[in-house]
Amino acid sequence: MKQLDERLRSHYPQLSPQEQRVADFAFDHFDDLIGYNSAELARLSGVSKATVSRLFKRLGYEKYKDMRDELRTLRQSGMPLTDNRDAVQGNTLLARHYKQEMANLTQWVNGLDSAQFAEVVQALADSKRIFIIGMRNAYPVALHLRQQLLQARQQVQVLPQPGQTLSEELVDLTPEDMVVVMAFRRRPRIIRPLLQQLQQQGIPTLALCEPQARAVIALARWQLCAPLDSVSAFDSYAAANSLTNLLANALLHHLLSDGRQRIHRIADLYGQLDELEQR
Repeated sequence: MKQLDERLRSHYPQLSPQEQRVADFAFDHFDDLIGYNSAELARLSGVSKATVSRLFKRLGYEKYKDMRDELRTLRQSGMPLTDNRDAVQGNTLLARHYKQEMANLTQWVNGLDSAQFAEVVQALADSKRIFIIGMRNAYPVALHLRQQLLQARQQVQVLPQPGQTLSEELVDLTPEDMVVVMAFRRRPRIIRPLLQQLQQQGIPTLALCEPQARAVIALARWQLCAPLDSVSAFDSYAAANSLTNLLANALLHHLLSDGRQRIHRIADLYGQLDELEQR
């Protein structure tokens, strides 16, 4: 049986504009849907309660409550894999966590568009400067991606700097630059207008987000999606970090000769400054 996000994606092109508004809100607030009744979802989406009811019946739910019950069950139990030979067995928290993490990794790997990924790696190599924007829970992912990309190339920055705003940093952007926007839920309100502005300026932009973020995906030239699903209330960023690791390694392989020389120069500086412990 298809889950809610799969049903929304498959039905989305056939939905009415009002129903698409509800679907867009659901994609952007997927982790919060359990907490909304149909009247609240209608109000937050800016549609009538009847529109919400029609949408979920179209998706195959007899009642709106059936959808909430399904999400509640998934939240409690995780998404089990079909292979019963998992290294962690049973229905413990550890077992459910392991299965969900593996499901997340499997989902993003299977959904990766190899042609688009190659374009992203080429852009990471060719861009004059790379700006990585990450806020809230995405900030650590942004910092890690910058640290990894800096091993292979120069001119990689994370924005915004602590206590600063974005406008001063972005005013000098040109199409020779590239922006990576970490747009994972729950996104600050600035993310959408930021992506719209970058699109209007013709700035090559990569969005890293969860698969349900349809409105975000439409605003970026490239999109790489990593699920954040978890068996608890807290999102998991394991798949997101795995994806950024692949990006950094792919860039290093693309710039293998220059990248290796840069890594050797960095290692020499480590020694001269005595920054790291020697193994």
